[in-house]
Amino acid sequence: MLDKVVYGVAGAAGASVVAWKTMFPWINHDLKIIKVQKRLKTEKDKDLESGEFLIDRFEKHVYNQPRKPFIIFEGNVFTYEYIDQQANRVANVVRTWGLSVGDTVAMMIYNEPAFVWTFLGLQKMGIEAALINFNLPHKQLSHSVNASGAKAFIVGPGAELFDAVHAEEEEFGGMPIYIQGCSANQMPTGYISFDDLMAASSPAGVDGSVRAALTPMSPVCYIYTSGTTGLPKPAPVSLREMSIGLAIANCTSNDIVYTVLPLYHSSGGGIGLFGTIKVGATMVLRRKFSASHFWEDCSCYRVTIIQYIGELFRYLLSRPESLDEKSHQIRAAFGNGLRRDIWKQVQTRFKIPQIIEFFGATEGNTMLFNLSNKPGAIGRLSPLLQRLSPNYQTLVKYDIATAEPIRDSNGHCIEVKPGEKGLFISAFAPEMKEVNFYKASQEANEKKRVRNVFKKGDSYFNFGDIFYLDGDYFVYFVDRIGDTFRWKGENVSTTEVANILTSLDFIHDANVYGVTIPGQDGRAGMAALTLYDDKPLTHELLRKIWKHCEENLATYARPMFLRLQKEATLTATFKQRKVELVKEGFDINLVDDPLYFADQVTKSYIPIKQDTYSRILTTSKL
Repeated sequence: MLDKVVYGVAGAAGASVVAWKTMFPWINHDLKIIKVQKRLKTEKDKDLESGEFLIDRFEKHVYNQPRKPFIIFEGNVFTYEYIDQQANRVANVVRTWGLSVGDTVAMMIYNEPAFVWTFLGLQKMGIEAALINFNLPHKQLSHSVNASGAKAFIVGPGAELFDAVHAEEEEFGGMPIYIQGCSANQMPTGYISFDDLMAASSPAGVDGSVRAALTPMSPVCYIYTSGTTGLPKPAPVSLREMSIGLAIANCTSNDIVYTVLPLYHSSGGGIGLFGTIKVGATMVLRRKFSASHFWEDCSCYRVTIIQYIGELFRYLLSRPESLDEKSHQIRAAFGNGLRRDIWKQVQTRFKIPQIIEFFGATEGNTMLFNLSNKPGAIGRLSPLLQRLSPNYQTLVKYDIATAEPIRDSNGHCIEVKPGEKGLFISAFAPEMKEVNFYKASQEANEKKRVRNVFKKGDSYFNFGDIFYLDGDYFVYFVDRIGDTFRWKGENVSTTEVANILTSLDFIHDANVYGVTIPGQDGRAGMAALTLYDDKPLTHELLRKIWKHCEENLATYARPMFLRLQKEATLTATFKQRKVELVKEGFDINLVDDPLYFADQVTKSYIPIKQDTYSRILTTSKL
């Protein structure tokens, strides 16, 4: 019966919509998504036909609405015209560097207008921008810059940014490093003042012909993903694909978008900034999230669309109620990670008409979204949507120990049924089957593919995420398998953390994984350690681990818990086994091994006793 409905959607003039809804009560949710997908396809086709890139669209907005506010930052208004003039100065500086279209320049800048005009200036020249996470310490920082193949590195204003780069100076292989925010006489030798160059640069426009060699497939920037193993990897991003995110919320030029998420991230930059540029809207940009100023900003600047990650709303709910949280003009919240248990509380208390939860990956080939205000759902995978989708998406059974799909007797993957959990995969179009997701790691590229899924020769993208499919075909995020965990809105490579820990001369092995904490979003990092010569973890060694992690790992990547084991937990093939460790977590009632907690007061790891355990379970902010 369903097949007849699917194939007759376009021409079944005599069919009753009421009858469809009676036979398939979930179809109304599908129709909402189909309507949006049709609109997005129309916009995408227009972009392809026009040959416009995002920078072309931005320059059109500059011409049509020069005095319109583009970025509002710390009470200051930056118009489209002003940002364009600054971007032109950047472009005219960069054109003297001898670079070609398709070359890469790395940039590490805080959330501020300089990020925007630096990025756009590179786009004017057809230069690919590698967007560097400013939280990365030492080795991760130099690796990320070098992995992009950057020919130059632009560092934003701020002593902390300069200090981070200066500490790794010898690792950049002589790459020219340009510093914003100071003149040449304020810096050590070996660095170049970008401000001095900007002061001497012309604000005159750059003709679009300089980037004529770009194609729809050209990567115009790189956003970093932890992947499943090793250090951060640069994933090429198409601005056309990324910028459609806010279009799901029907963002128009009349909207005012509030962004507190980092612009180097696919949510803050790829969806927020690029989406704002695409339609010519206004962005209220904040340097970082502030729970105490969030609703004040939204009310003051008449914000209509906000971006979020799950943790953001948890912090807002912990604040006292205020008039601003209900007097705003927000019509939609767009983001991911909002827990089901607080969804209705968020929507009711903050008076948000629509919460659009989405799921995607920077290097992925599809996006799911929930338009039905269904608490906790990240999208839908109904038979109708699957048949109409240009790239078939589904959930398949998986082996929790190997993180690989389970195959049937014919060697094919097995789809799950409603009421079951499965690994999310999405088919590649034939012309995309061998496209690389990462710039510098062929092994990592292949690991994200699943081949011969349902027939010989097909190829699917493996997101590495487990979803639950309910009876109405809504899907819910359950967990991330493999070698990452997600904490504070960031994906963390367990291999990267383990390598940092085992670089200490007294740690023999480190098995890193994520564990759940009641009342907290995501999974906090935990490391099961074995030491050389079966040593105990003394106070001195615990302090050394703390200091080592503080110096070498971003805050969100530092293990919150340690477990001391006499012998490592391994599989029969001598691979680290995490299943039992994840299940036991830091529960002192289940674990006989010594357990330790990262204590911010003592700046060390402390033993987890009953009082510490109770404090962790009842603390709202970790």
